[in-house]
Amino acid sequence: MTTRHQLRRRFLVRRGVIYSLIISMLILLGGGFGFWLLDPHVHTLADGLWLAFTTAATVGYGDMVPSTHASRAFAVIVVLLGLAVLSLVTASVAALFVEKDVHTEERAIERELMQEIRAVRAEVAALRRELGR
Repeated sequence: MTTRHQLRRRFLVRRGVIYSLIISMLILLGGGFGFWLLDPHVHTLADGLWLAFTTAATVGYGDMVPSTHASRAFAVIVVLLGLAVLSLVTASVAALFVEKDVHTEERAIERELMQEIRAVRAEVAALRRELGR
C-alpha cells in the first residue's frame, strides 16, 4: 500500500509541475499578445512575449516598457498573474526535490520501525518462554 501511495504522490507532484508550466506559458503567451495589441512600441509578437516575460518575472530590464495607459494597466495584470504562476512553478519544481528527500526519510523511518517491532517481538517471545516455565 505504501508503494502505491508513493507512486500516486510522485505522479501528482510531476503532474503539478506540468500543469503549472502550461499555465505559465498560457499567461505569458496571453501577455505577449496583449502587449503586442495594446502598445504601439511593441512591433512584433516576440517583443510582446519578451515584455510579458520581463514584466511577469518582475525583472524589468528597461529595454522595453509599457508606453500607454492601457498597456500599463495590462502590465499590472501581467505582474499579478505572473507572480502567482511563476511562484507556483518554482514551488512545483521544489516539491520534486523535497519529495525525493521525504521518500528517503520515510524509508529510513520504516526500516527503523521494522527493527523495533522485531526487537519487541523477540522480547515478548522471551517473556512468554520465561512465564511458561
